[in-house]
Formats: sequence, structure tokens, C-alpha cells
Amino acid sequence: MTSSSRVNLGGSPTHHGHSFVVHFGATMSLLRLAATRSLVCGTRRYATNNGPQATQKKSSNLPYILLGAGVAGLAGYLYWDYSGKSAPKVQEKSPLDPKNFVDFKLKKVIPYNHNTSKFVFELPEDEASLLPVASCVVVKASDPEALKDDKGKPIIRPYTPISPSDQKGELTFLIKRYDNGKMSKHVHNLKEGDTLAIKGPIEKFPYKHNEFDEVALIGGGAGITPLLQLLTHALSDPANKTKFKLLFSNVTEKDILLREEFDALQRKFPGTFEAIYLVDNPEKDWPGYGGYINKDVVKEHVAPPSLGEKVKVFVCGPPGHVEAVAGKKPGMKQGELGGILKELGYTEDQVYKF
Repeated sequence: MTSSSRVNLGGSPTHHGHSFVVHFGATMSLLRLAATRSLVCGTRRYATNNGPQATQKKSSNLPYILLGAGVAGLAGYLYWDYSGKSAPKVQEKSPLDPKNFVDFKLKKVIPYNHNTSKFVFELPEDEASLLPVASCVVVKASDPEALKDDKGKPIIRPYTPISPSDQKGELTFLIKRYDNGKMSKHVHNLKEGDTLAIKGPIEKFPYKHNEFDEVALIGGGAGITPLLQLLTHALSDPANKTKFKLLFSNVTEKDILLREEFDALQRKFPGTFEAIYLVDNPEKDWPGYGGYINKDVVKEHVAPPSLGEKVKVFVCGPPGHVEAVAGKKPGMKQGELGGILKELGYTEDQVYKF
């Protein structure tokens, strides 16, 4: 072998592009030659040992399989090494911390309607949130003195992001401003570059694909984001067979959040998803339901409780909405089942309150 074709695995080549081609080609030639010789020798041994003792002396194919894997591995190593590129990084953990609050910078604010905006927070190093479904986060003011309750304790509120868990570099919330909502007003007063303290994920319901035949999602107002998270996760599975029905109640038509997303999902998955919108104060040309969610609407659109473990109803929204539909939810606990769903015969195992 001449000096120009000598393989040097320890140092960097003098002429980067030319040496990479020469060294890589020479190395691959040597490895192919070694593999060919081994295979030929193995074939010869197999051909000559075809007598009564052949089964005892027949060699395993494992060395050749390992050799092939070694060739591929070394080829990949040489490519990344000599091309000057780094191997792609696999993200192993979320930048969020389930035990501690971490400050995240507000990247941009996108107005959504008259009282709601999207708040996009920056995740470090272009990482994804990796939030499991279904889960949420809790937030508080970065300044511990900026937002407190009547007892002097920091105000903490749960929010569910609307950005996919694998979206890199961003964590997006859709937040409605309430006149009596201290946290929502605080977030709406943030400016780009300000920070918000976020902790999570807080895991809620361990959803499993195709665990249920029928799923009803009963949402109200801004309490739609956990239902969107679960729905998009389930429908994204090509093997999904569960049928989803959304009952979404709002004050007026212009208050219906994420309607574009739900309508798009209906068009994409007509056999497994349907959305029904209700408004308390409908306009004259409103084609849907008027008024609050009631027993007749639930009976018409939600699978009956007689399906047992094959039906599940998820409820989310303002406290009054949740209490009317499924009974009061005390804090992070589920509480007793009540409201419309109890009257219709559903059991606590069939209902989950976000």
C-alpha cells in the first residue's frame, strides 16, 4: 500500500475533502475485502464439511452479521468524523421541571380575539417540551412579590399548552383574559422579553389509544385546551378507532376558541370526530344550539352509560360549567360525580374532570 492510501484513524487529514475520500474509500475496501474473505472461507468450510459430521462443525452466521454491522457503523463514524458534522442530538428530557419553577422568556404575543391571545414562550436550545398526554403545567409570576392572594401566598394556576409536545423551541398557551382573573390579567400584561415561572408536567389522565369505543369531550369557554391536547394526540394515530364527540359551550359565537382547529379536524377525520357548538347568546343566523348544555343535548350526542367501560366523558371549563355537567371539582381532586351526567346514569369511572 502506498503512503497516499494509508488509513489514518488517529489524526485529521491534511487536505480535508481529498483525504476523506481516499481514506474512507481505502478503509471501506479493506473492510469489504475482509468480509469477502471471511464469507468465502465460511462457504468453503461448509462445502467440504457435508459429511455425517457436518452439523457438528457447521459454523454460525453470527460473526458475519456482526462484521456487517461493524462495517456500517465504522462507515457512519468516518462520515461524521471526516465531514466535520456532529451526530444528531437526541433530546432525552424536557426543559421543564416537574418539581421546581423555571423562568421562561415570552417570545411573542399573538392576538386571537377580543379577549384572548396566544402567548409563545421560548424553550432553550431549540428543545421540545415533551409533555405527555394528558398533562398540564402550573404557572406563577417570576417576581414572587408581583402576584399574591389575600393570604399573601403566590397565586398559582394550571394551564395546558396548545403547542404539540414535539414542537421545538416554543411552548404556546391560549389564555383568555378575565376581569376577575388575577393570573390571566398578569399574563396579558406581560411584554415580549418578560418571563413567567412554569413548573411541570403535571400528569392528569394516562390516555391509551383505542382504550374506549366512544369518547365525549364536554368543554366550556377557555377550558378547551386539555380537550384539544387529548383529541389531537388520539386522532394523530393512524390506528385510531375511537369515535370522539365534542360539545363546546360558549357565551357568543365569537367566543368559540380554536374553532378553526376543530373544524379542520372534522374535515380530516369525518368518521371519528364531530364537533357541536353551543352559544348562550346566539345571533339570529346562528345555525347551532342556543343555551347551555342540557340533558337533551347530552342524550342526543353522547354515547349512553350502558356501554360501560367502553365509553368515557371528559369535562373541562369554568367551575360553574364543570359543576353543572359533572359535579363540583375540589382543586386537583375529582370530587363526587353530580350534575347532568349523574342524572343520566353515568358512573364516576366513566367521567373525568380536567
